[in-house]
Amino acid sequence: MSCLHSSIASSSVICVSPSSKLTSFCRTSRPRIHCAIGGTVAEPKVVSATEPLLLNAVRGLEVERPPVWLMRQAGRYMKAGLSYQIICEKYPSFRERSENVDLVVEISLQPWKVFKPDGVILFSDILTPLSGMNIPFDIVKGKGPIIFNPPTTIADVDQVREFFPEESVPYVGEALTILRKEVNNETAVLGFVGAPFTLASYVVEGGSSKNFTKIKRLAFSQPKVLHALLQKFATSMAKYIQFQANSGAQAVQIFDSWATQLSPVDFEEFSLPYLKQIVDTVKQTHPNLPLILYASGSGGLLERLPLTGVDVVSLDWTVDMAEGRRRLGADVAVQGNVDPGVLFGSKEFITNRINDTVRKAGKGKHILNLGHGIKVGTPEENVAHFFEIAKDIRY
Repeated sequence: MSCLHSSIASSSVICVSPSSKLTSFCRTSRPRIHCAIGGTVAEPKVVSATEPLLLNAVRGLEVERPPVWLMRQAGRYMKAGLSYQIICEKYPSFRERSENVDLVVEISLQPWKVFKPDGVILFSDILTPLSGMNIPFDIVKGKGPIIFNPPTTIADVDQVREFFPEESVPYVGEALTILRKEVNNETAVLGFVGAPFTLASYVVEGGSSKNFTKIKRLAFSQPKVLHALLQKFATSMAKYIQFQANSGAQAVQIFDSWATQLSPVDFEEFSLPYLKQIVDTVKQTHPNLPLILYASGSGGLLERLPLTGVDVVSLDWTVDMAEGRRRLGADVAVQGNVDPGVLFGSKEFITNRINDTVRKAGKGKHILNLGHGIKVGTPEENVAHFFEIAKDIRY
């Protein structure tokens, strides 16, 4: 029997039997209870009171509820004070906003000030390192990223420089350091990077793509060229993660958004080795830094993702959470995976989906999140409700 206690109704506990889909309400006079499978209470592990909840959960320590944060939790959907919209009007270029220390800090902290999530993620973009690697690009409103000179030959790849974040993106380090001071360890500060194959996809395609024909043509006709590019990204992103951790990031999410465009056999050649290389390199210098891997549409690759060595696999909503847990195994923590579209539903609907996800994830080693980022147009009051319900849950 597993139970979720909501402090909204302090005398009620939602109890669900693993062998049944029926949900019943168990009465208890205690404001909080702990339930474990088989009717036994799990022995509590030592919890660091000085560490943010998210870090304790990822490390498998006893926590009272799953930590919660949302991808794209800072953005245009927020109406509080119209501050983000005002910033966008004054600084219309995304790069202006994401490469200015004061703006990065302000935008990153907006959801913290309103919702108090258990993770505050750096406002930035996975393409931010490209300029420092001699890959000119821009992010154009309404069009997305544009790469001005997509590499197609080994000579082009030779022009790609190794990334030195201290020199190229010092504002990222400064912003992370300020964020750590601002939240005062009440929440975890998260950094993020793009994975080699996803970065290579943007660069070779010249921007976003629907069919990924250019990157696949390169992979299957000139694999040596692609591998050379992937190696430069792997070396650079490992440095970037280390830089972010040294600057204040307490966990880092790796986005491999386009790796799921690969078949399993091609994922094992063009993505998996480079992800593993990044993780191995970072763990040598930062063994306790939690690394989260997110790849949208990863259902067909799920068993391969823990082979990267990451601490957390973030699931999108197309994978049933209970099935995902089973396929990933007990050694890796899980993040997700409520459909972002749920936030357009009623508050009751949102509540039910949150409880369903947490129940299926089981107790511990779970970060509650969406299966992708918050969509533009999402009602802010529904995001507020998501956080309210999530933070009232008790195992």
